[in-house]
Amino acid sequence: MSQVSLRPMKPSDVPAVANIESDVFESPWSIGVLKEELGAPRRTYVVAEDKSGDLVGYAGVMIVEDDAHVTTIAVVPQMRGRGIATRLMVSLINAVLAAGARHLTLEVRESNAQAQRLYERFGMTTVGRRKNYYLNEDAVVMWATDIDSADYRERLDSIAETTEATV
Repeated sequence: MSQVSLRPMKPSDVPAVANIESDVFESPWSIGVLKEELGAPRRTYVVAEDKSGDLVGYAGVMIVEDDAHVTTIAVVPQMRGRGIATRLMVSLINAVLAAGARHLTLEVRESNAQAQRLYERFGMTTVGRRKNYYLNEDAVVMWATDIDSADYRERLDSIAETTEATV
């Protein structure tokens, strides 16, 4: 049985998510931005919760037409390497597929090789860079197209099966 469960983010989660934001990101989103995002149309936010009820990660995505854009994903440092980010991605992708998305995109720090490897596992490839997207660092722009295909569903199911057994 998994020691971490995923569920939709609730407004009452925002303070804990803001704390994770502050611990993980150089330019964290404010509580106000998190609340706005959570209430915005065509957005999905999920949290990862440990057995004691503490939030250990979260992720969000917005849908514009048939493109899904991962807006944020974070796992507390002491819980990294346990498949939580992978499970969060699977959850987001399943949600956007149910909403009719066909393609997936995101920006990631150029220096964050670990995250880039995670996204590559989901079939995402680098298509460009955004100069100084982060304070003093470029972003790598990644895309996965045709996530609504049978081949992609097979990839996603395989990732989900292997990850559920480890977290």
